[in-house]
Amino acid sequence: MVIALYMRLSKEDMCLQQESNSIYYQRTLLKEYVSKHFKEYQLLEFVDDGYSGAHFNRPSVIKLLEYVRMELVDCIIVKDFSRFSRDYIELGSYMEQIFPLMGVRFISVNDHYDSEQTQGGIGNIDISFRFLLYDLYSKDLSVKVKTALNVRKEKGKYISANSPFGYVKGKEDNHMLFIKEDEALIVRRIFDMALNGNTCVQIAKQFNREGIKTPKQFKMETSKINGEVFEWHSSTICHILKNKVYIGDMVYGKYYKKEVGGKNYLKPRSEWKVYYNHHEPIVTRQVFEKVQKNTKDVKTYETNKKHPLTGKLLCNCGKKLQLKKGVNDYFRCPYLYVTTHFDCIRKISAKFLEQYVLLKVNKHILQIVKNEKETCNADLVKYIEATSLSQELTDIFIDKILVHKESNIEIIWKNEYIKD
Repeated sequence: MVIALYMRLSKEDMCLQQESNSIYYQRTLLKEYVSKHFKEYQLLEFVDDGYSGAHFNRPSVIKLLEYVRMELVDCIIVKDFSRFSRDYIELGSYMEQIFPLMGVRFISVNDHYDSEQTQGGIGNIDISFRFLLYDLYSKDLSVKVKTALNVRKEKGKYISANSPFGYVKGKEDNHMLFIKEDEALIVRRIFDMALNGNTCVQIAKQFNREGIKTPKQFKMETSKINGEVFEWHSSTICHILKNKVYIGDMVYGKYYKKEVGGKNYLKPRSEWKVYYNHHEPIVTRQVFEKVQKNTKDVKTYETNKKHPLTGKLLCNCGKKLQLKKGVNDYFRCPYLYVTTHFDCIRKISAKFLEQYVLLKVNKHILQIVKNEKETCNADLVKYIEATSLSQELTDIFIDKILVHKESNIEIIWKNEYIKD
C-alpha cells in the first residue's frame, strides 16, 4: 500500500507558536500511527510549510492530488482535517466524492476518522459540522492574526520575514533594520546614477556588464545555483528607486484582500501607511525626492483575468515570457534589453500562441481518446470541442512551453514529452 503523509504549517500557526501544529510534530504523529496500523507499506511525504489552508493553491497539495489522479496513492493520512483544508465546501467535495471515486482511503488521526470504516449515517453529520467549524475558525484566526500584526506595525516593529536589500535585521532586536554596508554601497550607486540621468534600463545594463551581484545572489551568497546566472533587471532598479525604506521610513498597509484566503490587491499609494524615521537611512530625503521627479512612472495595465499561457512560456534564456498589453497583445522576454543573451524573444503574438497551443492540445486529446477509448473520462472528451484557450485547459495538459527564435515552439506535456 502506498501511503501519502500530508503535513501543513500556516503563517498563522507560526505566529501563534502552536507546537502541536509544527511539521516535526505532525511527521512524528503520522509515522507512529502508520507503524501501529499498517504492516506492508511505502511512505510518501508531502509538506506545505507556510501556506494557508483556506485554499488549495499549495505546491505539495497540488502534487499530491496529481498523484491521486495518476492512481499512484492508495491512502492519505493527515493530523486533522484542518491540515488538509479549512474550506469546508472543497474538503467535503474531496471526502465525499473525489477520494471515494478514485478509491483513495483518507485518515484523519486526531479526528478519529477513517473513510474505510465510515459508511454514511450520524458519523458523517458529525464530520460535516467539523468541516464547517474549521472553515469558520480559519476566517476568525486570519482576522485576529492580521489585527495583531497591524498593531505591531503601528508601534514601529518591522515584522517581515525578509529584510530589504541594503539592510539586515538586528540580532538582538529582529524588529529593527540596520544598514548592511556592502549592499548599501550598491544602493547608493543606483541613486547616484539615477541623479546623473541614467534610466533603470541603463543602470541594469551597466551592472550586468560589470558583473555586480544581484540582491538574490547576496541572499544566497553564491553566483550560480543549478546553472542559473543571475542578472539585474530594470524593474529591480525601479523598485529600489521608489522604495521609501532607503530614507528611513517603514511603509505598510499596501495590500488588502476581498476575502479570507483570497488574492492580495494593491491599494492606491495615497492609502498606504508610513512610519517615519523608523531606521537609519541609506540616502537623504533630498536625493530621494530629486530621483522621484526625474523618474517617470511606468504605465501598468490592470486585468481582471490572467492570460492562460502566463507562467508557462519560457524564453531561450530560461526566463518566463511576459505579456505586453496593447492593440495586439504579445509576449516578450522581460530581460530582453538588459540580459547578456542575444537570442531572447523580442515579440511573439499572443493570438498566434493561443491558436497554435489550442490546435496541439486538441490533437493531444484526440490521441488520448483514440488510445484509451474505454477508460477515457467523459469530462476529457468535452475539451475536443473547445474553441478558445482556457486556464483550466492549460493547467490540465501543459507543463511548460519553450519558445525559440523563428517561432519554433516545443510543448512539454504533463507526464510525457512531445517535441514539435
